[in-house]
Amino acid sequence: MRELAEKGHQPEYLLWIGCAGAFDLRYRKVARAFASVLLHAGVDFACLGSEETCTGDPARRAGNEMLFQMQALQVIDTFGRYQVRKIITICPHCFNTFHNEYPDLGGRYEVVHHSVFLNRLINEGRLKFPGDGASSDRVTFHDPCYLGRGNNIYDAPRDVLKAAGCNMKEMPRSRSFALCCGAGGAQMFKEAEPGTHEVYTERTREALATGAGTIVTACPFCMTMLTDGIKKEEKEDAVSNLDIAEIVAARLGLEW
Repeated sequence: MRELAEKGHQPEYLLWIGCAGAFDLRYRKVARAFASVLLHAGVDFACLGSEETCTGDPARRAGNEMLFQMQALQVIDTFGRYQVRKIITICPHCFNTFHNEYPDLGGRYEVVHHSVFLNRLINEGRLKFPGDGASSDRVTFHDPCYLGRGNNIYDAPRDVLKAAGCNMKEMPRSRSFALCCGAGGAQMFKEAEPGTHEVYTERTREALATGAGTIVTACPFCMTMLTDGIKKEEKEDAVSNLDIAEIVAARLGLEW
């Protein structure tokens, strides 16, 4: 954003990378995959780079309201310097915070999750998959809580996967009845509470029971938990966990 601003150019979209996309080695691959798709589609976008900081979502979920507001106001100030109006996120938690919580602090933007944006690009004809699109590979999609129940986004990611030729198999608990991966609400950063087993193990077993060779996610928290679940079930050689952006990038034959 800074480099383009110095050249007098205002990108149409800010691509918000998020903490996971910046620091988590696995989710960096997702960020690169999605960026490669945006470049392929000719989308005018830029990132903040080292100027990007946390949205404050984990702080608020953990109960530290003061820290949340400090972080949020810092981000809003940065957005103001670059006249940001449209934001694409690769994390439902960031999407939810920008879309539903920042307006209370004066930050009002057009915010879109990357699954919805991918669907938009497909519908506009800016992403065209080679061949007939059919695939024998069975996949199952796990609904992130902050995408599904939090913001009622269920069809867009499924439409993207179908357009990419995926053979969809739903879990018994899906859409508004989907089971959480176990990491939401800052649960990622605390010790497990007493119980017979972890939430992520139960959700992973539901996904594995579909017989899908790929568990598709659209959230860094979900990816971390389900990847751990696959390892715990000792299925990492037979089942993969991919983000929806990686599915699209691979189907388009892109490198990232």
